Amino acid sequence: MPKTDAVAGDLRSSGLVRGAAFEIEFDSRPIPAHDGETVLGALWAAGIASLHVTARTGEPRGFYCGMGACFDCVVEIDGVRNMRACLTAARPGMVVRSQKDPGTYPAMAHNA
Repeated sequence: MPKTDAVAGDLRSSGLVRGAAFEIEFDSRPIPAHDGETVLGALWAAGIASLHVTARTGEPRGFYCGMGACFDCVVEIDGVRNMRACLTAARPGMVVRSQKDPGTYPAMAHNA
């Protein structure tokens, strides 16, 4: 049976039922995730806000829209760069890396 993970005092997660727990790796550290979550959801829940840097200024970026309309959440997933964390389902053993450079934006496409 799925585990209910409610945080005391947080009405947003009251009665939330989460899928089976597993781990993904982000920048060489284990991150808890659950079936049905996106990579961005798992990272955000773990308190990770910076995923890559901007092309012009090198400023850290995290996420903006959370629904695939922008590219602020791009990361490297299992060796593939410029993947949108908000559109990619978390899978057990997935290796996610922040991008320390702006990446190559023409290569960005819809995540499978």
